[in-house]
Amino acid sequence: MDTVYVAFDLRQSRINTPILMLTAKDTVPDKVSGLNCGADDYITKPFAPEELIARIKALTRRKGEVVLDETSFGDFNFIASTNQLHKGIKSVHLNFKEAEIMKLFLTKPEVIISKEEIITKVWVYESDAGSNNVEAYISFLRRKLKFINSDSEIKSVKKMGYRLEK
Repeated sequence: MDTVYVAFDLRQSRINTPILMLTAKDTVPDKVSGLNCGADDYITKPFAPEELIARIKALTRRKGEVVLDETSFGDFNFIASTNQLHKGIKSVHLNFKEAEIMKLFLTKPEVIISKEEIITKVWVYESDAGSNNVEAYISFLRRKLKFINSDSEIKSVKKMGYRLEK
């Protein structure tokens, strides 16, 4: 089985383990295909051992949060490159913050995510962001899921955070 298919299958199964493709296939289309199918990094032979070690260290610093360009959850699809939510023929555009929150939910399907984690991951260095910002954006996302007639919902979990549910 080709490594591209293995990477794609892992990502479709929501396995977020970092993937480094180490291969002799060195054309630009090979590299693009590997990265687009879910690889986090791509290195070709021959390679310097110190470069391989540096790339492995870089991958292990990340938290394994991978979102494919198109991710399905429940009855809707999210296309990261265009920030679009789709269900059937209905679609809606998400603004940058909405899209970042949706990506966070899709990397941790059906897991409770705290307001603090959302602030840390989405607003990063904007120190004035608070729980009211999170509540407002969750409300926007809920409305957009309703607009496309999705059965999936962002549920509030009292004193804990939010969870995307099918």
